[in-house]
Formats: sequence, C-alpha cells, structure tokens
Amino acid sequence: MKKIALITFLILLLDQASKIYVKTHFSINESINVFGLDWWKITFVENPGMAYGIQFGGLLGKYLLVILRVFLIGGMIYLFKKWLKEGASNYLIIPMSIIFAGAIGNLIDGMFYGMIFDSGSFYDASTNTWIGYSGVSKLVPFGEGYSHFMKGCVVDMFHFPLFSFNALGRHFEFFSYIFNVADAAISVGAALLLIFRKKAFPNGLDI
Repeated sequence: MKKIALITFLILLLDQASKIYVKTHFSINESINVFGLDWWKITFVENPGMAYGIQFGGLLGKYLLVILRVFLIGGMIYLFKKWLKEGASNYLIIPMSIIFAGAIGNLIDGMFYGMIFDSGSFYDASTNTWIGYSGVSKLVPFGEGYSHFMKGCVVDMFHFPLFSFNALGRHFEFFSYIFNVADAAISVGAALLLIFRKKAFPNGLDI
C-alpha cells in the first residue's frame, strides 16, 4: 500500500503543481514554444469534460463524469486491497497506481477548482455552452472562488503539434490534443498494462 501511496502522491504533486502554475501565470489560450520549438508548446486551455479535451454533454454531462470518476476511484481502491491480499505483481500494481493517480488528478480539478480560483471557464445555461474568461487567475480562500463544487474545469497545457499543413482550404495539425500530467499518467499506465499484460495477469483478467 505504501508503494501505491507514494506513486499517487508524486504524480498528483506534479499534476497539481503544473496546473496551478499554468492557471496562475497564463491567460486562457495563451501559448508559448518550449525551447523555441514549434512542435513543443505550453498552451493553456480548460475543459469541463474528459481526458484530452473530450467533452460529454453540458453541465449534466459534467456531473455524470465527476460521479463516474468517484465510483471508478472507489472501485480501484477495492481492487488494490484485493490484489495486494492476493500478492499481485508490480506489473499490475504500478501501472494501476499510475492510472489511479491520473484519475484523481482530473477529479480534483472538476470538483474543487471553481472553489479555489477567482476566475475560470463557467457554464452558461442560456446557451448551453462553457464560456471562457480573460486575464490570469488567482488562488483565493477555499469556497470563495468563481463557481461552486463540481463546477470547475480541468486545466490542460501540454501541446505537441508535431507537424501541420493546409489542405482543401483547411488547416490540419497532427496531434492537436492538449493534455496534462493526469491524462499522460492514465495513458502511460494503460500502455504499461497492455505491454506487460501477460505478467500483470498471469492467470487471466481477474477482478
């Protein structure tokens, strides 16, 4: 259990530190090149939905996603206890810990960021859309933020447009997704499980 706690803590620390820094130093949609490279950018965006900016409905969809994440995290805690009791290998425990940390990272944004920042993207019921904002956000005392519980947005910033081109009158960009540490952790954890699936599940998938 200590191993799970350590991995989760380190990933959450990196995830939340990077999100808070970007949100308090960048304006929404502001973008800079890292080391002067066109294909590696820090681009600050917010999204109310899933990983990599994928959205799911309006405010109701956001609530459902938060609740789903809570249940998934609870289910993972149950599985961790079960697997540790059965002596599961690190090929299973470590990737699942990485995924676990990523899930918690984005859950924190959605549940609490509206309560701890003075500005952020918010839901406009009249147009059924999420509205951006101007300026740089500041941290405020808990509960004095721009919105309420479960109405915060996920902060994304890593942008790797490896190449782009214009065709058919449109601009295309390869890998246009903008993501964060939590998203990356979920993807890396899932990839490790896939690569080491035979060692992670020597007796087949057993939950």
